[in-house]
Amino acid sequence: MNYRKFGKTGFNISEVSLGTWQLGGKWGTPFDEQDAQATLAEAYDRGVNFFDTADGYQDGASERAVGQFIKTHPDVHFTTKIGRKEEPLTAEHFSPKNIDRYVDNSLKNMDINALDMVLLHCPPTSVMYQPETFFELDRLQKLGKIRHYGVSVEKVEEGIKALDYNVAGIEIIFNMFRLRPAKLFFDLAQKHDVGILARVPLASGLLSGKYTADTKFAPADHRSNNRHGEHFDKGETFSGVDYLTGVKAADELKQRLGTDRLAAMALRYILMYDAVSAVIPGASNPTQIERNTAAAELAPFTTEQMAIVQSVYDQYIKNPVDYLW
Repeated sequence: MNYRKFGKTGFNISEVSLGTWQLGGKWGTPFDEQDAQATLAEAYDRGVNFFDTADGYQDGASERAVGQFIKTHPDVHFTTKIGRKEEPLTAEHFSPKNIDRYVDNSLKNMDINALDMVLLHCPPTSVMYQPETFFELDRLQKLGKIRHYGVSVEKVEEGIKALDYNVAGIEIIFNMFRLRPAKLFFDLAQKHDVGILARVPLASGLLSGKYTADTKFAPADHRSNNRHGEHFDKGETFSGVDYLTGVKAADELKQRLGTDRLAAMALRYILMYDAVSAVIPGASNPTQIERNTAAAELAPFTTEQMAIVQSVYDQYIKNPVDYLW
C-alpha cells in the first residue's frame, strides 16, 4: 500500500481507503456487526488506514462500527459526514444549530472526544453561500470537537466555491465515467492544499465490468429506485450514466484495455492523478477488500491506456454527464 498526504491535515493516508456506505451489508440489506468489524480488520491488515463514514449510513451503525474499531487502532484516520440523514434535504439542515447537534451526535455514536474530519454531506448548492455554516465549523474546530472539516459535493462548482472557506478536504465523484473534476478543480484544490477523496469510484458497480443488460438489483437498492433521482441526486447512482449505456461503455473498456480486472484498473486510473489523496471504494464484506486494495499494486496507466479511457468517455459518457455535474 502507498500513502499520500491528505491536504493540510498532515495525515498520511492509504491511497486506497474504505468507504463504509455498504459496510456490514449490501445496499438495502440489514447491517451485520460481525461482518462490519471483519471488513474493517481486513482493510487494516492490507494497509488501509483511512475510513469514510457518515451519520446516515445504516442509521448510525457504520459510525458506531468505525468508532469501535479505532479504539484499538489509533493510527486509523477517518471522515464522517453530517447533515443528510434528515429528509427532505434543505439548507436549514446545515444551520449552525443543526451542525452543533450533528457533531455532538457523531461524537456520541463513535464514543470519542474529537472527530478527525467532518464533511458536510452533499448540501444544497445554496449552503456554499451560507458562510455562517462554515464559521460554525471553525468554532467547533477551535473548541477541539473536530480537527478538520470539509464538504462532500455533487457538482464541481460546489467544490470550487467551498475553497473559499477553511476546508481541508473535499469529497467528489471522480471515476472513468466522471472526468470533469480533473479539468480545473483538481488544480485549484492543490493550490489551496486541500485533499481530495474520490468517491463512487466504480460508478455504483458499473466499472466492475460484471453487469449486463439483464442484471437485476434489489427493490430497496438505490441502483433500482434512484436512477432518475427519485430519492437523491441521480448522479450518485451509476455516476449519472444511463444504465445500458454504462454497460456498453464498461464492456468496451474491458475489451480495449485488455483486462478482466476492470474494477481494479478503474481504481488505479483514479490514482494516476496526484491531486487525489485517496480513492474510497466501498465493501460490504472482507472478500471485497482484496479486490479494492489490489489496485495499489497495479502498474501505472500508459499514455495509450489513458487515451482509451478518454475516448470511451467522449463517445458514451460526456454528453450529458460532463455538462450536469
